[in-house]
Amino acid sequence: MDSSQFAFYRKRLGLTQKELSQLLVTSIKTVHSYEQGWRNIPENIERQIYFLLSREKSIDETPQCWLIKRCPPDRKEKCPAWKFNAGHLCWFINGTICEGLAQKTWKEKIKVCKECEVFKPVLNQRSIRSDHKTVRKG
Repeated sequence: MDSSQFAFYRKRLGLTQKELSQLLVTSIKTVHSYEQGWRNIPENIERQIYFLLSREKSIDETPQCWLIKRCPPDRKEKCPAWKFNAGHLCWFINGTICEGLAQKTWKEKIKVCKECEVFKPVLNQRSIRSDHKTVRKG
């Protein structure tokens, strides 16, 4: 996630920098630094932003990953998303078995997830209003 995406998603969530800093348990200066590109956005912060975005939709609207991917029973039984009945949050859970194997790092995992039908709705491309102008990402 880069600084412009971070700012876009904060605005999409309808949060001020102060409100987001409180949710992320960080300082407003840190949020400002992420948006200005002065600091790299850590993996745990990126993950939390995606989680907050995912909560915009009802869990009932999001299908379970193993249904979309048509996972065989032996793969489902080894996958933490199946074990914890969180197929709509598979992208959030480490160790999920996507593309046939568990990804070793967040960077590898999120790259796979960004191409997946389960995660794509989290990043849906919709417009937001901010300071009397429309901001569109995509």
